[in-house]
Amino acid sequence: MKENFKATLRINEKAMEMNAFVEEFLSRTTLGAVSSLKGTEEIKNLKIHQKKGNVELSVNGKDIPLTPFPNDIISNMLVGIVSSLKDVDDVDSMDISVEVG
Repeated sequence: MKENFKATLRINEKAMEMNAFVEEFLSRTTLGAVSSLKGTEEIKNLKIHQKKGNVELSVNGKDIPLTPFPNDIISNMLVGIVSSLKDVDDVDSMDISVEVG
C-alpha cells in the first residue's frame, strides 16, 4: 500500500516550494528517523522545528523529548538534506510538517 504524504518546509522562515520527489523524500526520511524513537509509533502528523542545532519534535500533537545523540543526528540529517535544495545557502532554522494519509 502506498501512503500519501503532504509536507511543508520553511527554511529561515521562508516557505520553500518542493516538487513531488523532494516532498516524498523529505517525508519518508524524516518519518524514518523519527519512527525509531520511543513514543512515536504510528505517525499521522509530524512537526519538526530546528534552530541552530536544537530540534523540537511533535508527533501526533505530543512533544517528544530528545537526548543529545538523536537531536544531533536528526539536526545534521535535515541540514544535509535541505542544504542540497535550490536557493538554500545557510540554514539557521527550519520547520517541517508532514501529514500521513
